[in-house]
Amino acid sequence: MAFLDLKYDAFGLDVNDSSVKIIKLIKNGKNFSVASFNKTKIKPGIVESGIIKDQKALAEAIRSACKTVKGKKLNTKHVVASLPEEESFLQVIQMPKMSEKELKSAVVFQAENYIPLPIEEVYLDFEIIVPVKDSLDHTDVLVVATPKKIVDSYVSCLKSAGLIPVAMDVESQSVLASLIKDKTSEFPIAVIDIGENTAEFIVFCGHSIRFTYSIPISSGQLTSAISEDLKISSEKAEEIKIKYGISDFKKKAPATAVKALKAEEKVLDDLVGQIKKYVYFYQEHASHEHLFTPSVIKKIILCGGGATLKGLPEFLTEKLSVQAEIGNPFINIPMTKRDKTDPNDFLSFATALGLALKGVDIK
Repeated sequence: MAFLDLKYDAFGLDVNDSSVKIIKLIKNGKNFSVASFNKTKIKPGIVESGIIKDQKALAEAIRSACKTVKGKKLNTKHVVASLPEEESFLQVIQMPKMSEKELKSAVVFQAENYIPLPIEEVYLDFEIIVPVKDSLDHTDVLVVATPKKIVDSYVSCLKSAGLIPVAMDVESQSVLASLIKDKTSEFPIAVIDIGENTAEFIVFCGHSIRFTYSIPISSGQLTSAISEDLKISSEKAEEIKIKYGISDFKKKAPATAVKALKAEEKVLDDLVGQIKKYVYFYQEHASHEHLFTPSVIKKIILCGGGATLKGLPEFLTEKLSVQAEIGNPFINIPMTKRDKTDPNDFLSFATALGLALKGVDIK
């Protein structure tokens, strides 16, 4: 959703229930470098399931994050910000072939069949999906809708923080912009963004999102499980989780590490069960992808802070019989030789990077 038509030098801002993340990219010819970045935790209750509960506190958190960025001082107030996945609706629909002008009117009427809110209560955007192969007898369109009250609350908060929003994107759109090479795949890929409070399950195929769902399992639940079972503080449980991960401990491991893994088992089993359920749902309901291969998910890409858990890709590969790997959030961002940024350090910034990339390209 773009608000202004002029060219701006904007940064990416990702807001979720637990944190505010900022990324500012600088473009040097065809290459980029990270100019500024920051990640600031916000207190529980300020944002809940993507809904802003305390606008004043969130605006202050955003202001503080902007003032304390690492790297260069932010030299712009223009921002491309995220919209919550939990409160947005994304759907691929089929439309008869027609001009883009005709399509704009027709999509609104067709979208009413898929959006569970009155059309006058949402901001609606759409994107024509170019097929990977074949000349189709119809047009595939990705429809994106977010309730006006949600978008307006974020815009108001950004303005209160002294910023000027030039565009906003639903989280999954930005994640894919940073993780899917050239935003194209001839087979379905599942992207799992594991955050502090939730995980997002996204299927990408061709040139577009095909399916999204919020999974109520998170990195924070693993920490809580260790804390409760071992009767230790959350801080100590987090340290143990990061240090040992979920490796099989084929070599001799400390008793604490073994106990921690045992504590994490239920959460991990729940995560596997949820992924299996939505993989099956997608593969059973994928009616048309217009690709060379069937609608079978062949790869899983992990991102988010929870993706750094040692042993997680190997664990999911074994349990799901699908290759799981850590994503590269810079795969579409060629970096300058002088920029020594480690992609693994920015796995939790995948959304912010997708937004920042759009901020560089906005005209």
